[in-house]
Amino acid sequence: MPSELAGKLLRALLGLVLLVLGIAGFFTLAASYADYPVVPSPTEGPGWVRGAFHVHTTRSDGRGTVEEVAAAANAAGLHFVVLTDHNDFALREPTFLDGVLLVPGVEISTAHGHLVAFGMQRPLEGVRPWMDGGEAEAAVGQAGGVSVLAHPVQARNPWRHEEAARRADGFELYSADTFFRDALRHPLSRLLPAVGASFSNPVHGVMLLVEPGPEPMARLLELEREKPRVALCSHDAHGLPRYEDVFRALAVYLPDVPELPGDARAAAERVVKGLASGGAVCAFRALGEPEGFALEGLSTGSREAHVGDVLTVRLPPQAGEQVRVEVRGAGRLRPDGRTVELVEEGAVQVEAWVRAPGSFFGTQWRPWLVPSPIRILRKTESH
Repeated sequence: MPSELAGKLLRALLGLVLLVLGIAGFFTLAASYADYPVVPSPTEGPGWVRGAFHVHTTRSDGRGTVEEVAAAANAAGLHFVVLTDHNDFALREPTFLDGVLLVPGVEISTAHGHLVAFGMQRPLEGVRPWMDGGEAEAAVGQAGGVSVLAHPVQARNPWRHEEAARRADGFELYSADTFFRDALRHPLSRLLPAVGASFSNPVHGVMLLVEPGPEPMARLLELEREKPRVALCSHDAHGLPRYEDVFRALAVYLPDVPELPGDARAAAERVVKGLASGGAVCAFRALGEPEGFALEGLSTGSREAHVGDVLTVRLPPQAGEQVRVEVRGAGRLRPDGRTVELVEEGAVQVEAWVRAPGSFFGTQWRPWLVPSPIRILRKTESH
């Protein structure tokens, strides 16, 4: 009898494995028909400087060495990578490797969540793992660096220090690692399609993980009311999915940086300034390149506007009907679908979304171009 029961269990387990493999095989087949980019890419010009933000190597919990990360970035056509290994407090020099600029940074594990820091001019004084989150944020500022709340509303490692959150310079709005972890919580509806797709179309597999929830956006807009801050899309790459696949799916672009100089330190200064200024644009580049995108109607270099102002969304010239403008917060999209009226004090986030390949043979709307939010001030008599 025990052997008969064991045989039934083995057959049931084998049937379950075959079922899962069959379903995964279906997604593998469907992925082979997914066509990227959705928006045709421009054929002329070198394009904007682009790179990866928040990347881990074998210096902490990443799967690839620094050399392997640089090679993957080069293969994906990136110009820079901001390395942010956990609690790597050494003040490293920027360097070019395999044609890619490596910008030093660190992800600090604090008692209140994780904090990404980069652009430090001086060593981080008194910083240690699991210290108070507010003290860590203050230490980054004292070192002349830029502080960014890492995956701030992630279920596994959210940010829980309110005062430091209001002081921080930046906020990770979309995180590839958070998308992956969310998929782990939905193994059948999200993880299995992505894994199956990765066998025939790895970039499509990564894109199937992109399912933004409302919580990060709501939190960002709440904090934006206090001061303008940088919204960044984070690769938070650890090597699973592969570095190159994540780099091909997503990048941070610097429209205000025409090119990187050959000197690594000068190049890193431009990247840090470009990221910290709020002018960077995140693009899910598998869907198309972002050159030509802009929010018009703001003062040069400003991320602030006033109630009653109107912004015009300039999309890349190759964008077609498969692109729509998404407005969140204190703004209203006009019927023309391209202008945004600022209706009240607070903050507004304006993005371009694209109808992209879905899990099966259909399509699904996904974010494409993501700038930093705009803080909206009360209209003054002189304005």
